[in-house]
Amino acid sequence: MDLLDDARSLQPDLVRLREDLHRVPEVGLQLPRTQERVLEELRGLPLEISTGSSTTSVTAVLRGTGSDAAASARPTVLLRGDMDALPIEERSGEDFAATNGAMHACGHDLHTAGLVGAAQLLSAHRDRLAGDVVFMFQPGEEGYDGARVMLDEGVLDASGRRPDHAYALHVVPHRLPAGLVSGRAGVTLFASYTLEVVVRGTGGHGATPHEAADPVVAAAEMVGALQTAVTRSFNASSPVIVTVGMLRAGTAANIIPDTARFEATVRTVDPGAEPRLRAVFTRCLEGIAAAHGVRVDVDLVAGYPATVNDAAEAEFAGGVVRELFGAEHYRAEEHPTQGSEDFSRVLQDVPGALLFLGAHAPGAVPENAAANHSPMARFDGSMVGRASALLAGLAAERLGA
Repeated sequence: MDLLDDARSLQPDLVRLREDLHRVPEVGLQLPRTQERVLEELRGLPLEISTGSSTTSVTAVLRGTGSDAAASARPTVLLRGDMDALPIEERSGEDFAATNGAMHACGHDLHTAGLVGAAQLLSAHRDRLAGDVVFMFQPGEEGYDGARVMLDEGVLDASGRRPDHAYALHVVPHRLPAGLVSGRAGVTLFASYTLEVVVRGTGGHGATPHEAADPVVAAAEMVGALQTAVTRSFNASSPVIVTVGMLRAGTAANIIPDTARFEATVRTVDPGAEPRLRAVFTRCLEGIAAAHGVRVDVDLVAGYPATVNDAAEAEFAGGVVRELFGAEHYRAEEHPTQGSEDFSRVLQDVPGALLFLGAHAPGAVPENAAANHSPMARFDGSMVGRASALLAGLAAERLGA
């Protein structure tokens, strides 16, 4: 089975698919146009296909014919590709840029096209697979916990038995040279939380602030103080990151509002940090509120758990990369990445690994390229063939092809 040669033959169609998906990005759990296009691409393949009832997910099962063992005794590999976009106005300059106020700024269009390619590659060689493959096309990774929804709907039982192995990849337009794959054993991505804060004061005229209880200045002090609170409360060897991404208050320059709101994303590698995070944030923010004569509501909402690669699976995946592309195309990472992923929920139930694939645009310098989630992020679409070959290779190697 020469997956690289096969992937090269699929490359033009996969690049077109990726660009078509990029033009019509959809956000959240309901991605009807994306789902329709995925189903169109899978039509005619020897797959058992089902769709989600509460989200526009697609689950496809390929039954390998390289073994006559009963389904309950056949190994199963799950491959995941997320499909959703972000609510970002695109400024990438691509000919196929989106114009609907959303953007595939995290490369999920590449993930989706790559998983379609993997389904095509493995379907062509099903006679050499001594087990089954579950293709998990997932909406809602960007903050909607789509993996949990698909788990609740039974994606892990789609083949008739729980998967023995699970794999996914994530493209990055910066940090990694194009075509380089990286991975690590253990914690690979941080756990995430959202800190939601409402500061409640008493509104008034901007010319007489002494007659009001100003929530804006209190909120502004809170934003800065959180950074110091974190560095003075948590060991630097187990880092905590707090980034305020939303701050809202007021309607006019001369009006002191009654309330101010801000939200922050919080990241940590320590699964037991949540109680301490709550205590530190509450103490810090309530103290500042009291000093300003205002009140504050503090809520820490759990997001995704840390993504933890099984050690044996990480080693196996690295070996597959070296075999497919050459030893120089794999890098073992020393440290986790600070992002978060709901593939973590799959890896809590199934041993597996998440890998990263460098996909910065041609001519760009990785260190200077726009990062994931930037409105100017650009990805090398030609990496879709490599993504397909890698996903297919991981499954094929596990299933004895």
